[in-house]
Parts: sequence; structure tokens; C-alpha cells
Amino acid sequence: MAAGQTTGVGSGVRADPVVIRKCATLDEMRACVALQQKVWNFSERDLIPLRIFAIAEKIGGQAIGAFQGDDLIGFALAIPGSRNRHSYLHSQMLAVREDSRNAGLGRRLKLFQREEAISRGFDLMEWTFDPLEIKNAYLNIEGLGAIARRYNLDQYGVTSSTLQGGLPTDRLVAEWWLKSDRVRQLLNAGQLPPAKIESNIPVPAEVYTWKAAAETRGRAMAVQNQNRELFINAFKRGLAVIGYERDPHGNGKFLLGRWQEPLSL
Repeated sequence: MAAGQTTGVGSGVRADPVVIRKCATLDEMRACVALQQKVWNFSERDLIPLRIFAIAEKIGGQAIGAFQGDDLIGFALAIPGSRNRHSYLHSQMLAVREDSRNAGLGRRLKLFQREEAISRGFDLMEWTFDPLEIKNAYLNIEGLGAIARRYNLDQYGVTSSTLQGGLPTDRLVAEWWLKSDRVRQLLNAGQLPPAKIESNIPVPAEVYTWKAAAETRGRAMAVQNQNRELFINAFKRGLAVIGYERDPHGNGKFLLGRWQEPLSL
């Protein structure tokens, strides 16, 4: 469904109050910068500045906002990239205002990114994500159909965001093959195609609590260090993250197997 479209409910019609579209003015982009600061609590040195939002679309990227009336409640920022002579979009940041979370808005922003990228001839979008963030990992793999087969060590160094808990900024690289059979089946049928799972990497739900307090942060770092080695070794063996599970207690589990589709850089 397109953003802003009306929805039939019984005999009435309900208008979707959230409109997703490209950011059109500098004021809208300033609102993106302000929301970024609220979500991550970055210091000035870690903020992505207004000038990057302003130039993104002019160089082939994206600055997309989710608006409720005149209020910005979410955004997605992407910049163009190239590897092995193949152009793609790198989605650098996506944020949703706290009172608008857990309603599918993040996924809607990503799907808008996908449609816009495909309209311009892109077949790949990438972004990085923290392997310790269970909800985000589930959205990326199970909700969008991305895969992961690269691991970046301490990508940004120690950041000022309290969400990172002072840990190294290790990141998995999500590859979202926009027109792949995997993604098309997920979007059309609501589930990923069946796959053979050869290995798994668990993430305990307690990791959020552990990294939030100085006295338990060592436990979170131990999980990060152990999983870092598991990911790197699995990727060396040709495995990729192709699934993700969450149990009723909030624990997460990466599922690894062979990425079969002939799409690679």
C-alpha cells in the first residue's frame, strides 16, 4: 500500500495518517538531524550533519521522511556506493520517534526505499547493524529478507551513543537484494523460502541489560567477542546469515546456511 493511501474498513474509509515521501526542504532535513540526536543521544561529533542529508539525493542517494501532518516521526538516509564496478545504495541510518515505534513504520520506510531504488535501476541496498540488537536483526533478516556474510570490526570506534554501551561498534553488513527470489517471495507470500540451516549463533536477551550497566558490561562484551569469532569463521566457510529466530523469552538466534542465488559482488 502506498503511503498516505486510504484503507477500507467495513463500510467506512480510514486515511493513513502517516505519509512517507522524500524530504523536500532544508527544514525537513533539519528535523531528521534533530530526530537522529534524540534516538541515539549522539554528541555533536557523532551526528550526521545537515549537509549530508542535503547532498544525499543530489548525488544519487535518498533522504526519505515519514510525516504525521507536519511532524517528522521517522526518516531513512542512504548514499550511493560502488564495489567491483557495481553500483548500490548504502542505507546509512533509519530512525523512528519513540512514540511511533513497534507499529511497522521502520519496515514501511525500508520498503519505500526499495521501491524508489528499483525505480532508478538499483538491485542492491546495504546497511550495517549491531549483531547484539535482537529486534533490529529480526526485522532485517526475517522482515525484509536481507542476508549477511560480512563482519566489520569496530566500524565507528567507540561512540557517544548510550545504546552502544561503550562496546566496540562491531557490525554485520546486511545485503538486501531488492529483486531476488528470496525478497520477492517474502513480500508476496509473507515468508522466506525454505533453506537448509547449517549453524546458528545465539544472542541472549539479557545482553541489553548487561551493556547498560558498567558492572555487567563485561558479560555483554564476552558475548560480542564470542559471536565475533563465530561469525568470522562461518563466513570464511562460505556460510551466510539467512534466517533469524526469537523465542518467547526474547532471546535471538542467527541461522546460517548457503546463499544460493547467483548474486554477489
